[in-house]
Amino acid sequence: MQKTKPKYNIIRADQIKDTRPISVKLKEAFKIASVPAVIASLCCLSPIILLSLGLVSVSIAGDIANIFYGTYKWAFRALGLIALLVAFYFYMKRAGVCTLDDVKKRRNEIINKLALALIAGIIFYIIFLYGVVEYIGIWLGVWK
Repeated sequence: MQKTKPKYNIIRADQIKDTRPISVKLKEAFKIASVPAVIASLCCLSPIILLSLGLVSVSIAGDIANIFYGTYKWAFRALGLIALLVAFYFYMKRAGVCTLDDVKKRRNEIINKLALALIAGIIFYIIFLYGVVEYIGIWLGVWK
């Protein structure tokens, strides 16, 4: 009798030997999440950019910031999440996960990296929006 070859080559978690330090893994996660976090922060960053370019006055920049952050902040956050997922897709494609068989083989690794990228994106978003952008806006007089 002939032995049938299994359809999928399942890799167990104990077979993956990723010996890179955690700092390298976190650096990769922040590299993936930095641009999407800036995109999600555009609700408050765009009035500052417009003010810095001299296209609007301080009062108009404050009104734009109030409208964007008050009404459309969830749209900007959703756009940032979509950008994060697209960046993660291209990261995994560059890492060699191109087919559904690769996804099935490396399912746990993909889930872990996605969770790490989401956490890094949230942390970067909070620090960038409520730390950096907030104090630049106060310094420029957009909001008090």
